[in-house]
Amino acid sequence: MSQQKSVFLETHNINNRATGLGTFNYELIKGMEQLSFDNLKIYLNSGKPNLLKNEFGDKFKYHQYRSFHRYETFRPFGKYDLWHAVNQNTKIEPRTNTKYLLTIHDVNFVEEISKDMNHKRNRLFKEKLERATAITYISEFAKKQTHDYFKIPDVPECIIYNGNPISTLLDTSNFISKVPVDKPFFYTIGDFIERKNYIAIINMMKSVKDFNLIISGNDTKEYGAVIKKLITDNGLGNQVFLTGRISDQGKQFYMKNCAAFLFPSIREGFGLPPIEAMSFGKPVFLSDKTSLPEIGGNAANYWTNFDPEYMKTVLFEGLNYHENNKIECQTLLKDRAASFNWKEAAAAYLKVYNEILY
Repeated sequence: MSQQKSVFLETHNINNRATGLGTFNYELIKGMEQLSFDNLKIYLNSGKPNLLKNEFGDKFKYHQYRSFHRYETFRPFGKYDLWHAVNQNTKIEPRTNTKYLLTIHDVNFVEEISKDMNHKRNRLFKEKLERATAITYISEFAKKQTHDYFKIPDVPECIIYNGNPISTLLDTSNFISKVPVDKPFFYTIGDFIERKNYIAIINMMKSVKDFNLIISGNDTKEYGAVIKKLITDNGLGNQVFLTGRISDQGKQFYMKNCAAFLFPSIREGFGLPPIEAMSFGKPVFLSDKTSLPEIGGNAANYWTNFDPEYMKTVLFEGLNYHENNKIECQTLLKDRAASFNWKEAAAAYLKVYNEILY
């Protein structure tokens, strides 16, 4: 066996599973756990390493994350053969010069803050690019978007799709919903940030009277207040409901029982929730922006604009087609969801590690 090499996974976001990055970190590690990597010592970075050790045992090594590690003077002291920055925004960097794998989910921050390449956030990202030994992207769109805005160094690049977070269907029979589910409902879930574009589907609901809309996610944020005001101002309090953060059981309950899953996001590097909904064979309606057509493929329905009447037309035409071709549509949706596999994604990352190190 070749001498063991050490790999540091900068996974401190793992404790926040309600976010896409938290999900990515956790599911990647779960995928790796199923694989053999005797030639590698993989260190997981977490504020609560004992929780990970209780779950994954001696398969991995563990590093205690402290908030001050993001400051250059207090960067982690260990020397590692490879540092994997598992997202483009991490502020924690290696103390020593080492091989560096950068995984890019999106560079939406360029549009959200400033296209000024001298902006601090853009400068920090450019430093990551310059440090990179290799770069992986979670979608073709993420790669294209990065190339559109930044000069990419001459290093190996590859695309590794995320897997489907729903690997096990949970028993939801004892789940008690805090919002009404006594009439057909549409469902969506995600962070409460402007690019999720919940406003579009709420405006559509003004003329959809036979269905409710349920939205899950941390609605205590500023955008949550915007959404709550929109619901109130339009008299939709008995039709559009916010659950707040939701458990995995709750999420699966709503996905399993909804009439359709709606995801009108205008900027996504990938988009995990639509894949999860497809696991249940539910019709999925997405915007045609950024990475979403790449994820939904020919299994999803798409909105090309956000005019409420147009969105309503696309929605009900899609629902009617699904109802009239249910077996065929459900099979297509479930097969599409199954094509995104975390074990395969983890194997692809391990392959990149070995190509860099050996």
